[in-house]
Amino acid sequence: MTRFVRVVVLAIAATAFGVSLPARAQLAVFDSQNYAENILQAARQLQQVNNQIQSLQNQVVMLQNMAKNLASLNVSQLNSMVSALSNIGGLMNQAQAINFNVGSTQGSFNQLFPRQYGTSVSTTQILADATQRWQAARAAFSQTMQVQSQVAQNVQADTTTLSSLVTASQGAVGNLQAQQAVAQLVALSVKQQLQAQDLMAAQYRATALEQARQAEAEEAGRAAFAQFVGTNSAYTAQ
Repeated sequence: MTRFVRVVVLAIAATAFGVSLPARAQLAVFDSQNYAENILQAARQLQQVNNQIQSLQNQVVMLQNMAKNLASLNVSQLNSMVSALSNIGGLMNQAQAINFNVGSTQGSFNQLFPRQYGTSVSTTQILADATQRWQAARAAFSQTMQVQSQVAQNVQADTTTLSSLVTASQGAVGNLQAQQAVAQLVALSVKQQLQAQDLMAAQYRATALEQARQAEAEEAGRAAFAQFVGTNSAYTAQ
């Protein structure tokens, strides 16, 4: 007879005769309700741990996204844009005779293009003034061509700048990088508009000087003719 069978027989006999068995001979009692409660409690604790882990993971993702949104764009074309505009500004400042200064433009224009010549003006003075006006007109067209050349070079450089900024914009990993890329694209557009305005100003100035020179030539011709003909009094022989 096995040990388990002997224990069962002794238990039955003890029950029948009202005899208590020693503690070591008693059978272990399984409490299913207590076991189920322990399992549920352990499951709840495990779920709480999982929730905490998920919360920490969400916070990590949030911090990573914040870091991306705050990351600065590693491409900046602002200095090159400012430098290109500065080069054009330097060429504009080289304007001779009549520059782009509002305060001195009118005075310089009146001096270079007098409204009319007096009767005492000499032919030599008329010729010298005409030469000065021709030189001013020539210098204006020369300056315009220099500005045109600089703008053309800038446009070629803008092709590379535009490609770089578009690539940076497409590869932006956060809001800040995307905004910075867009801001530089807008700055590139503004720079192109400014240099176009400078080019038009130089062109219009050269055209205006040439038209004024041609108009002044008529007055100079009238004065020269008056000097040649002299007064209206007829010559009287002595």
